[in-house]
Amino acid sequence: MKEEKINRTYLCIDLKSFYASVECVARGLDPMTTNLVVADPSRTEKTICLAVSPSMKALGVPGRCRVFEIPKTIEYIMAPPRMAAYIEISADIYAIYLKYISKEDIHVYSIDEVFMDVTDYLTMYGMTAKELSMMIMQDVYEQTRILSACGIGTNLYLAKIALDITAKHTSDRIGILDERTYQETLWNHRPITDFWRIGPGIAKKLEDNGMRTMGEVARMDEEILYQLFGIDAELLIDHAWGRETTRISDIKHYKPKANSIGSGQVLGCDCDFEGGKLILKEMIDLLCLELVDKGFITDSITLHIGYNKRYCQKFAHGTTTLTVTTSSARKMTEAALALYDRIVDRHIPIHRFTVTFNRVVDEAYQQYDLFTDPSELEREHKMQKAMLEIKNKFGKNAILKGMNLEKGATTIERNEQIGGHRAGFDETEEFEKESGKMKVVQKRGKR
Repeated sequence: MKEEKINRTYLCIDLKSFYASVECVARGLDPMTTNLVVADPSRTEKTICLAVSPSMKALGVPGRCRVFEIPKTIEYIMAPPRMAAYIEISADIYAIYLKYISKEDIHVYSIDEVFMDVTDYLTMYGMTAKELSMMIMQDVYEQTRILSACGIGTNLYLAKIALDITAKHTSDRIGILDERTYQETLWNHRPITDFWRIGPGIAKKLEDNGMRTMGEVARMDEEILYQLFGIDAELLIDHAWGRETTRISDIKHYKPKANSIGSGQVLGCDCDFEGGKLILKEMIDLLCLELVDKGFITDSITLHIGYNKRYCQKFAHGTTTLTVTTSSARKMTEAALALYDRIVDRHIPIHRFTVTFNRVVDEAYQQYDLFTDPSELEREHKMQKAMLEIKNKFGKNAILKGMNLEKGATTIERNEQIGGHRAGFDETEEFEKESGKMKVVQKRGKR
């Protein structure tokens, strides 16, 4: 018996200018009328703003601009990032979503954006998708004073596009699309980069071949698209027509064929070849502790080293495979430094580091070679476990290695960050929630 196709309904809810809104509300200010940017004042004017308030966007300031790009004629508040607070508020808002929708039907897309499959909830609540979304958005606002926007679609892609494009032109910040209305209203929309997964590179390749809108992509000969984009053309064609077959349940059940963990950092000040070795050793050490903490091991390392673009537009990239599968910082550091010596130019300043451990597997699959002393690795493993216990109990900087205190080391500073940005607060302020509202208060018990 053929399974009957069920028309599904998805919501995509986004918290408007989330970081900036949190900072405005914490100060008792209206995010819609307050000029505020979230950026670290301790960095140079080249630092990127994490967010700007809606009123700044209304003045033409883009959401991810650099500080020096903000017109000097605009007066604004600069709020230092407080990533730990943003994560806490995001978790509180997720708890609000759970009042209405089961976690099995919610996909967290980012710290400020979620998808919901509300197909089976509309009859239960006796509401339309728009009415349900308005109820959820109003609850979020009443609890946090943060405004949100919503896209409603018959598939995940259309819900995302309804949020990103359609909702921006409605007074209630809610956009609604199905395949027919998508084709009728957005096939001629420009710029094409407003559509999800269409970046400047793809847009240029499309334009070079006579396609500047999604309608033109839909009408293009599919063979040409496959010649241009390979297998990725399949997704592009589907999206041009407003089609998407993936469901939230598919995302929940997805399991990758291979696992990896990685870490990256952009240096506040460029380093030379020797200074880069210190930073690399610190990064390897922290990633190995992460392996131990999660019960994983690996035998493969990839380095991606970005140079200062004023001197060189290229980068160094390479992968090496160990003869053992391990979480030993000593083994991994030896292999990483050998790879670093082989691929990195000694005469160009380094600006960016990315380290990836590939083929990460459970430590039950640990393997040795003929030149490895298992008892020595076991001693190191116990020491790593002890360090993790101390860090988990007293903080990441509670126990450090000598190299972390050397000039040019970055671990101490990075341990105080989340996602490369400040995690906490300055010397005089802390974040507090009271009666459903947020505010900045003076620290208590500190001088």
